[in-house]
Amino acid sequence: MDAISAGLPEWALVTALAITFFAGFVKGTIGFAMPLIMISAFGSFMPPTTALAALIVPTIITNVQQAFRFGPSVVWGKVRTYWRLITGIVVFIIISAQFVSIIPQAVLLGILGVSVVWFAGMQLAGRSLALRLEHRTRAEWSLGIIGGLYGGVSGVWGPPVLVYLLSIGAEKRETVLVQGVVFLIGAVVLFGAHLQSGVLNAQTVPLSAALAVPAVAGMLLGFRLQDRLDANRFRWWTLVLLLLTGLNLMRRAFLI
Repeated sequence: MDAISAGLPEWALVTALAITFFAGFVKGTIGFAMPLIMISAFGSFMPPTTALAALIVPTIITNVQQAFRFGPSVVWGKVRTYWRLITGIVVFIIISAQFVSIIPQAVLLGILGVSVVWFAGMQLAGRSLALRLEHRTRAEWSLGIIGGLYGGVSGVWGPPVLVYLLSIGAEKRETVLVQGVVFLIGAVVLFGAHLQSGVLNAQTVPLSAALAVPAVAGMLLGFRLQDRLDANRFRWWTLVLLLLTGLNLMRRAFLI
């Protein structure tokens, strides 16, 4: 236990394993929200940098599962289609990760939380917020940059990606696959950036690697439920969880 605990007491490690299993299950079911759940829950009993480090390896491994679930041949096609979104995320993760100890997380999380709650609430209320096609390129760049800025600091860049996919009306399979590809690339970049920043180190890497085990188990269970959800129910549950995670981001912003 001591080798993977990163200085956490035993109860905290067991709690982290259980939270990660649940987060993996949610991700397996709807395709996102694992880092959101982990960073939000871990922040209540871990130092912020340990919480950030802890989610990185599970995020990489589970996104390999998600991205390649439908076969490797489709992955490259999604990279070419969404290269602007991916580029914005990658570049700005690298930039913002270097300021993880400087940028006020409360401000960033609060802005992101309000934006996500507004979008999900409007969608659940039946208001269409679909982006006009002539603005799709601009939206890809903008949301990619926003995602990268938040991702480097908090480990969370999923909401802007999901907002974009929902806005263009991506169907269920496309949404899950693109999230897996974009999240995987971003997670690998985040791993490298935080090796450089020192967030990932000899203490936190073993903890993060250990949490990959319950994350994968939860994902496999979640995949079974995902396959049973029809497109409309999938979209509804996605929006509900997006709303809840946005509210939680706002809560965290007020508590920091």
